[in-house]
Amino acid sequence: MNQPRSLVTLAAALALCAAAATRGAAQQPPAAKGDSTKQVHFFQSETPLEVTLTTNIKRLRGDKPDKDGNTPWRAATLTYAGADGAPATIPLRVHTRGIWRLKNCEFPPLRMNFTSEAVKKTPFKGLDKPKLVSFCRDQDSYEGYLLKEFQLYRVYQLLTPASHAVRLLKMTYVDSASGKKQAVRYAFIEEDPAAMGARLGGKMLKTKGAMPDDLEPTHDLVVGLFQYLIGNTDFALGELHNAELFSSNIGEYWPIVYDFDFSGAVGASYATPDPILHIRSVRERVYRGYCVPMETYAPVIAMFNAKKKAIYALYADSLGKLLRSDDVRETLRYFDDFYSTINSASDVRQSIVERCLGAKKK
Repeated sequence: MNQPRSLVTLAAALALCAAAATRGAAQQPPAAKGDSTKQVHFFQSETPLEVTLTTNIKRLRGDKPDKDGNTPWRAATLTYAGADGAPATIPLRVHTRGIWRLKNCEFPPLRMNFTSEAVKKTPFKGLDKPKLVSFCRDQDSYEGYLLKEFQLYRVYQLLTPASHAVRLLKMTYVDSASGKKQAVRYAFIEEDPAAMGARLGGKMLKTKGAMPDDLEPTHDLVVGLFQYLIGNTDFALGELHNAELFSSNIGEYWPIVYDFDFSGAVGASYATPDPILHIRSVRERVYRGYCVPMETYAPVIAMFNAKKKAIYALYADSLGKLLRSDDVRETLRYFDDFYSTINSASDVRQSIVERCLGAKKK
């Protein structure tokens, strides 16, 4: 029985790209170009910052969204060691956000609101309204989930600058009402959409309903393969569920994704797949990216292959070593399965090309 022409073509293209990658000259897809001069200085360092967040934690826990989904801003302070080693304090406001975590976590997820004057001469200069991603429960296992999710943002940044920059914090949480320390756990700050849009040379849109033909194919496929790499199905590009839409200055539309704690690579005990997917665990990969033209696959897969060594190296550097060694081994084995799939033309066809959203039914 003859193979489908599309599969033969794809196999040949993958073979050529694999050979180029071996020679260190893998074909690269058109890259999203970020302007490093526009990146907030805070994200240009990977050194974790030790900070103390003081706010009325009990009041925050009681805040519920109104009919429009909004929660009130609450006063807070952020304290860190200044250049002279003495404590320095920044006033800010915070409010709760999210849906699942707001209902299920001991400490609610927050959005921070800094004023430019308050952060002008601090390490936080340039931050406006970033997300703070905190522990869900004050347990080592939950802190481990957070560190694994943080690593996935770093992987995403390696693949494309069209992704949120992040920076790790070692955060002490203090309740302002009682003055008592509630927890000391890792957290991270995530670049806010407006800052990312400026860095990429465009703007973020809130328009829902984007379909495959609306999106620039290369960026679309990078997102789909990244989500497949980490085993994340908890997103919907058209609905902007854990996804954003970027409009470039040349009229292209790129999807950008976030929130990866329900991914197989994190493997959180609370993560469950959507029943419509008919899988038993989030560790089971299901391709949920949009369909793209056939000629898009080979160069993007070549890029993932070319980045493999750098991706794995993230789990051996100073930040990667914050993870338990067992978690590192498990994650890299999980990534190995992805790389086995994308380097088999038949597996790419069966698991990705024929499963993409928008594919014509036979």
